[in-house]
Amino acid sequence: MTKEHPNISILKRFNPANPATASKVLAEDFVWHYINPELPEMEGDYYGLSGLVKFFKEIADRTVGSFKVNPISITPLGDQLVITHVKDRMLLGGKQMNIEAVVLWCIIEGKIKEAWDIPVKHTATFLDQ
Repeated sequence: MTKEHPNISILKRFNPANPATASKVLAEDFVWHYINPELPEMEGDYYGLSGLVKFFKEIADRTVGSFKVNPISITPLGDQLVITHVKDRMLLGGKQMNIEAVVLWCIIEGKIKEAWDIPVKHTATFLDQ
């Protein structure tokens, strides 16, 4: 049996919906980088746990609480980086939307130091309800 990479174990404990558990795996100077020119009012850097909470609250507000992340793959890259491929699902503008994204995580000394969240706009699909 292959042993799980320690940084994957850290990410499995990360739950942005639960700030109490998120705080246990985030570095004090954590930064969430959101890269999405389609949402310029949200694009930018969010600092610390409070910034992360603010970002996900804004997403929840825009999607009427429907935002869900469905992991597709997770790959460690060396000792400090992990890349995740996800499919986000949400209700946006009254339409059900799916979009793929990659999130690059930097984990140092057992804490998540930075994350870059990059939605891929060309994968966006709108579903009839």
